[in-house]
Amino acid sequence: MSNIDYFNILFKNPPHPDPLPIFSSSICEQSLTLLHLLAIQGVNSYNLTMYKKILAAVNEFTNSEIAARYAIALAKSCQARLSLVFVAEEGINKDVFRHAESALERLFIEAEELGIEVESITEKGDPFNKIFEIVKKDKIDIVFTATRREDIQKRFFTKTLAREFMVKLPCSVAMVRVVRMGRMHPKNILVPLRANMTNLEERACFVAKLAQGFESTVTLFHSPSPLTSFFHGEIHLKPAQRERHIPKDIEQFTECLNRYDIHHEKKTGYGSVSRSITIEAAHRRNDLIVMGESERSLLRSIISGNPVEDVLRETPCNLIILRPEHEHR
Repeated sequence: MSNIDYFNILFKNPPHPDPLPIFSSSICEQSLTLLHLLAIQGVNSYNLTMYKKILAAVNEFTNSEIAARYAIALAKSCQARLSLVFVAEEGINKDVFRHAESALERLFIEAEELGIEVESITEKGDPFNKIFEIVKKDKIDIVFTATRREDIQKRFFTKTLAREFMVKLPCSVAMVRVVRMGRMHPKNILVPLRANMTNLEERACFVAKLAQGFESTVTLFHSPSPLTSFFHGEIHLKPAQRERHIPKDIEQFTECLNRYDIHHEKKTGYGSVSRSITIEAAHRRNDLIVMGESERSLLRSIISGNPVEDVLRETPCNLIILRPEHEHR
């Protein structure tokens, strides 16, 4: 019997006479309860995933080809179907078109050799509108897109295709910032965590499956805000004290991640959030940073700024920003 069959059995015939108490807590706690029930039935939680259909937006730039390779790694570990999509705008230069088509061919061959169910799609028109149509029609679970160098110079990435994807697509979006062209197989992934996170199970699934695809280790990193005192101002905690002030939702994220067979360690820092992340990444020589971001935070950054934007500009290694899909449901 498949994993999906077990999901259907449990939801239609719950083992508890009143299923509401079991599924009334956070999304992560609900998922953990379900995974525990599946374990009782003999189902390996290591194989569970929420990504079945993945789309990589490809163009003539090398950045997009590298971003698509992260999509390939995720598709491999999730056993998902992969759509490689290039949308040619009106009046496109022939050389540009040829570069993009060559990238599509390379990526298609690479995915096919890994045993991934893959398709290559070329469309003409507006890139956002065409990809939006494909996402809706094919019920895509997550889209990978790359930032361009000129995007980084624009405050809040306004009027960029990457930001349009992040804010408007009705699915999860992984925005990739490429810094190192030749470091495509990360040995260690740095995952900065903060208080008040949402969509914990999806974030954990994304990190775990990406790490599985590259056979990477994971470092969970938290930089707590300093405590304030009326007489002494800001008080930066010592390492042992910082451990005691780790927010509950970060512990819940760790519990979610523990459901996957992924080696990970915990680190804490202090000071400016964005700076502590970039320093940790550079000092530990991390190959990839994966950060989560909400649609609300992206919109709020227009008014108050956002540490994620600072990390995007200053990152010493490749960076993926995940905006989970559940916010659109």
